[in-house]
Amino acid sequence: MSVSSLSQSGPQATQLRIGFALVLAALLAVQFTPPARLLELAWVDLQFRLLRQFAPLPATQEVVVVGIDDASVREMRQPLAIMHAELGRFLEAMAMAGPGAVGFDVTLPQTSYDGLKPGLDAALLRGMLRLRQVAPLVLGITIDTAGKPRPVHPPFLTVAGPEGVGYVLVQPDQDGTIRRFDERLGERGEVTPTMIGQLARRLGAPIDYGLIHFALGPDFDYVPLHEVLALHAAGDAAALGRRFGGKAVILGNVLPLEDQLKLPVRLAGWDKDSETTHGVLVLAQQLRSLLEGRIVRPAGEAVALLLLGVAALAWWLRPGPASALGLGAGALAALGLELALLRQSSHLPLAWPALAALLAAGARGALEAWHATREKRWLRAAFAGFVSPDVLREILGGRLQPRLGGERREVCLLFSDIRGFTTLSESLPPEEVTRLLDRYFGRMVAAIHAHGGTLDKFMGDGIMAFFGAPQAREQPCADAFAAARDMLAALAEFNRELAGEGRPPLAIGIGLNYGAAVVGYIGAADRHEYTAIGDVVNAASRIEGLTKEAGYPLLVSRAVLERLPEPDDFVPLGERAIKGRAAVEVFGWRPAPSHAD
Repeated sequence: MSVSSLSQSGPQATQLRIGFALVLAALLAVQFTPPARLLELAWVDLQFRLLRQFAPLPATQEVVVVGIDDASVREMRQPLAIMHAELGRFLEAMAMAGPGAVGFDVTLPQTSYDGLKPGLDAALLRGMLRLRQVAPLVLGITIDTAGKPRPVHPPFLTVAGPEGVGYVLVQPDQDGTIRRFDERLGERGEVTPTMIGQLARRLGAPIDYGLIHFALGPDFDYVPLHEVLALHAAGDAAALGRRFGGKAVILGNVLPLEDQLKLPVRLAGWDKDSETTHGVLVLAQQLRSLLEGRIVRPAGEAVALLLLGVAALAWWLRPGPASALGLGAGALAALGLELALLRQSSHLPLAWPALAALLAAGARGALEAWHATREKRWLRAAFAGFVSPDVLREILGGRLQPRLGGERREVCLLFSDIRGFTTLSESLPPEEVTRLLDRYFGRMVAAIHAHGGTLDKFMGDGIMAFFGAPQAREQPCADAFAAARDMLAALAEFNRELAGEGRPPLAIGIGLNYGAAVVGYIGAADRHEYTAIGDVVNAASRIEGLTKEAGYPLLVSRAVLERLPEPDDFVPLGERAIKGRAAVEVFGWRPAPSHAD
């Protein structure tokens, strides 16, 4: 992984610094938006589910839920609102069991119900007094639709005492999910004692605020209320003691479809399919977390901002495979670290910073891609007239590096030349000669490029090209021959234009040769060109020089002829002496009369 230098100078460095500032500002702005917050919450939920399934934490202090279920309601044969006698017997049963503390998550009446049935209030008060002699009792109170405390019949509050009353309140996050325990629920953040907080205090547990630890303890089951009442009726103190002795007990509603809340995980062992959970189980998990000292403490806002600033530094990573792999590995490591810390009851928010790092690196990559595209567009416009399309494509694609030296390649060389051009140019002004050559070269180069040829250079009125480099071709000789035929056809069309202008026609000679050459950048360190050199090049040039005396516009060597799919149209001309080397066997070709001018 490479990092861009911060000491770069010039416009590009300024642009990078401005880009980093914009990316950092954008990420900081998004940090406080709902999507970023929801991303963190969703990732925390997933972590809790993973931990609960694969690495749960044991709970050393059991929290027992006593549930008011359908069976209990049917057996008691009266509405829950007037079950004072049954609830009083439940409290008496708890007094027999000797629990650590009892939470009472049942809505108590605002007034006396003795008018409905004499003795109801006394039955419940008797149970409360009996239990208070054995263990702490905390009554849960609620609020009304206006946010005010819902009144409770005063004698119940008096018996419970100030420490025996707490609000049954939970605070959902912005997506409606319950994730945390917090008593700072007042309008100005004042502490409002909750039933679970009061139970924890009575049990000697320190109070901390943060995320409920949903990976703590097994799924909850519940003891039906009617079973507790049956044990009480039988006077079975031993059985009650085994179930509830020394434990935290919460009585609550587990009736279907009532008091349902959205949680990151499922807590009910008896209901695996429901997407929501009974409120009493949320309270039980809160109490579990407090008793075990496992409330998850989130990192502060300052830490979150610092992490985001560190993530934004990914902007300075130079785009490339190594950086991408390193960044991906770093993001995975960060998420793994967050998971490990969460299991240890600490929450370091790394999901959004990890994504922010990827976004910052992606923005830098997009900028580099834009620069590269603009540079390639400029290079294409600036150098399209200097190098062949294949060469330019290889350069822009990064496959052809401008290093001196070359490689040995099998190529087919093409040389062409205008016959008698020196005499023609002497009779025309230089401007006319230039315009004539431009028109001629335009047609010839188009024919070469159409068949994958690489234009090497113009030599006065001559052309050098080769086939088979920089891109290898299956049949370079066939491509070169096809280009030569098209060049002669284009010349015939050009001569008809010249005739219409009252100008004499042009005649050219083309020579083809095939063999091994060194192809690459040849020249000095500060001035070089992509070309081919070797004996095969010199021989091709000499073969082109034989076309005038041979009387054919196109001559090829035997090496070329043997590699053509249909060589029947060629005329063998025998071996011809060429300057500076041994004689070469050549073959002549001319267009059919119908195509000749």
